[in-house]
Amino acid sequence: MERIQIAGVHDLREAALLVQCGVRQLGFPLCLDVHEQDLSDAEAREIGLSLPVEVKRVVITYLDRAETILELCKKTGMVIVQIHGDISLREGSRLREMAPGLGIIKSLIVRGNNLEALIAAAKAWAPLADAFITDTFDPETGASGATGKIHDWEVSRVLAEHAEKPVFLAGGLNPDNVGRAIRKVRPWGVDCHTGVEGPDGRKDPDLVRSFIAEAERAFRETVR
Repeated sequence: MERIQIAGVHDLREAALLVQCGVRQLGFPLCLDVHEQDLSDAEAREIGLSLPVEVKRVVITYLDRAETILELCKKTGMVIVQIHGDISLREGSRLREMAPGLGIIKSLIVRGNNLEALIAAAKAWAPLADAFITDTFDPETGASGATGKIHDWEVSRVLAEHAEKPVFLAGGLNPDNVGRAIRKVRPWGVDCHTGVEGPDGRKDPDLVRSFIAEAERAFRETVR
């Protein structure tokens, strides 16, 4: 997996723009809980097939059953899934057994200071997940990610330090704070969705390039 992921691809044109800006891992939110989808499963598949082979494609979903997650991955042609749903360990184990080659990124959603619960979840999921992603819960909407809100980075710092698998940091990141966030949390990678979008809700190339430059600079300074 790449260290920088940009999520929320709207269409083929935007995907091409992100690749031109230097993004090498794209996230496609599908089968969501709170948020509306930006594109269909078929459109995500079409975009994925058009991308250079070196660009990683990640399907981001709230699905919580092994069969439906695997079906979505097959429909979209993606081999990495980022799970934000309230999935049980049993279903996670079934997913790993059914698709041993599937890359699994498991969300760890920060709700205030629920650090102990997140540490326990990271430990339990370590044998099943290839990576974790910390993100922010929004009590107003019930969204577990893509909220544009920052959580307590100290929680993510502890998780990044103790988790047995790589940890991505997400939640309200943008070009102005991503460097500071990386230096504080020392995550393996970062994810950005709304923080590189313009007023029209589309990805802004200047913001994307700035985000990548700031993140790469901070990673060089804090390499593990």
